[in-house]
Amino acid sequence: MGERNQEKMGWVGGWLGGFIWVLILSLVFLAKGMLLEAGIGLLITGSACFSILTFSPWRYPLSPYWRLMAPIYVLFLLALGWGIWAFGDPKQMGIQSWWSVFLLLPIMLPLWLVGTRRWEDDGS
Repeated sequence: MGERNQEKMGWVGGWLGGFIWVLILSLVFLAKGMLLEAGIGLLITGSACFSILTFSPWRYPLSPYWRLMAPIYVLFLLALGWGIWAFGDPKQMGIQSWWSVFLLLPIMLPLWLVGTRRWEDDGS
């Protein structure tokens, strides 16, 4: 499997970057005294970090990427629901109508673009 450090950093850094907003909002909620919201957000952040490292493709080189990304996407959708719940009003998160949900479709592109590939397929 070789080194492939850039790919590993891309996997970890990309996914962590996708969840950084949850950590930031959790800290804001903590500072505002919203302990339940902050605690759930920190739990989601911790679960995401664990999942990102646990379901990394170099650990399961024969698994298709979609299987490895699915638990992380579930956590991402959970985080989105948490954010809406924590704010109390979807409009405060920029969701003006149900049509706004379609703006999330580009986030799912990796499932279609690389979902069937495996770590072993790209190997050295």
